[in-house]
Amino acid sequence: MKLQTSSADLLAQVGAAARVASTRSAVQALSGVQVVAADGQAELRATDMEVGLRVPLPATVERDGSVVLPARLLLDVARVLPASDVSLELRPSEGDVEIVSGSARYHVRTLRGEDFPPFPEAGDGSVVRVPADAFVATVRKVERSASKDETRPILTGILVSASGSDLKMVATDSYRLSVKETKLESPLDGEFEANVPARALGELARLAEGADDAELTVARQENQVIFSVGGAVLASRLIDGQFPNYNQLLPDGYEHDLIVDSEEVRAVVRRMSLMAQKNAPLRLRFSEGELTVSAQTPDVGEASESLPVPFAGEAFEIGFNPEFLRDGLESVDSEQAKLRLISPLRPGLIEAADDSGFLYLIMPIRLNV
Repeated sequence: MKLQTSSADLLAQVGAAARVASTRSAVQALSGVQVVAADGQAELRATDMEVGLRVPLPATVERDGSVVLPARLLLDVARVLPASDVSLELRPSEGDVEIVSGSARYHVRTLRGEDFPPFPEAGDGSVVRVPADAFVATVRKVERSASKDETRPILTGILVSASGSDLKMVATDSYRLSVKETKLESPLDGEFEANVPARALGELARLAEGADDAELTVARQENQVIFSVGGAVLASRLIDGQFPNYNQLLPDGYEHDLIVDSEEVRAVVRRMSLMAQKNAPLRLRFSEGELTVSAQTPDVGEASESLPVPFAGEAFEIGFNPEFLRDGLESVDSEQAKLRLISPLRPGLIEAADDSGFLYLIMPIRLNV
C-alpha cells in the first residue's frame, strides 16, 4: 500500500476515526485505524464492535493494500506534520508504515490486520432517506438526556422513529426525559424505529454537520443500523430490550403553566448554579408574580436572584439538579419557554412556547427545609 494525501485531510479523517476506535478492548487491532487503498480510492475504518465508521480519505493511490495503525499515535503524528502533503507507504518486511511529510519521517509499527473485523454492509434491506439537517437538529435536542450508566444499557440509547412526515427521538436517564418531534417538509420513502446508542448518534451528528450532503440514508437490519452521509458510513449495533413507555411518565395535568423569557431564565440559572456545588440542588421558589432562584453549598457560599414571572397561587419551593435544569432550558430555542409545574415533589415540564415539538421532563430533588 502506498498513497499520497494532504496533511489537513489526514488529520480531519483520522480524528473522526480515532473517536470510534476502542480504548478498552483486549484485541489490540480494535485500538487502531485501518487504512484501505483500493481501486484508486482510500478510506479509513475504525470500530469498537459497537460502533463502526468508514470515512473517505482524499488521496492519490499508488499501490493498493490495507494496514492497521494505532489510532492515537496516528492522530498525534497527523497533528504535527510539518508540510501540507504527506505520504504513507507500507513496508511489509519491516512491519511498519513509513509516513513522510516535508523533512519529517516516521516509521509506525502496524497492528495485526487479521484481527480487524470486516465492516458490515447495508445489504438489500430497505433504505430510508432523511434530511440530514433535520436529523442532526433532532439528535442535538435529546442526546444529553441519554444515560451514561452502562449497567442500564436500554437507557444509554435514543429511541428513533420515523414515518410519513414525522421524525421523533426520545431519551431518558430516569431523572429527566427529552422528546423531540420534527415535522419534515416531505414524506419519507419508508419507516423505521430503533433504539440506537446515543454515542453513535452523537458521532453521526458530528459527521453530518461537517458534510455537504443534504441527505442521510438509514438502513435498518435485525440487530444493527447503518447510516450514510457525506461519503461516510457509520454502523451501530442496536440496543436490545423494550424502551420505556415515556407517555406513562408524563403527568396528566399541571397546576401551573408559566410562560417565561427563555434567555432571562437561562441566564439566572447559569449564574446561580455557580453556588450549587457538591450535589447541592438549585432552589426555585415561586410566589405571587415572582421566581427566586437560589443555591447554597456549605463551606462554599450561597446566592439568590429574583425575576418576575406570571405565577399566581400558594407559594412553593422546588429543587432541581442544576445541570439537568440548564440542559432543559438550553434546549429550548424559542424566545419564550413554558414551565409546567404541579408540586415540590412532582416532576416539572419545560416546553418551547411556540409548540415546536420539544418537551423536557425533569424530576425534582427533595429539599431539606
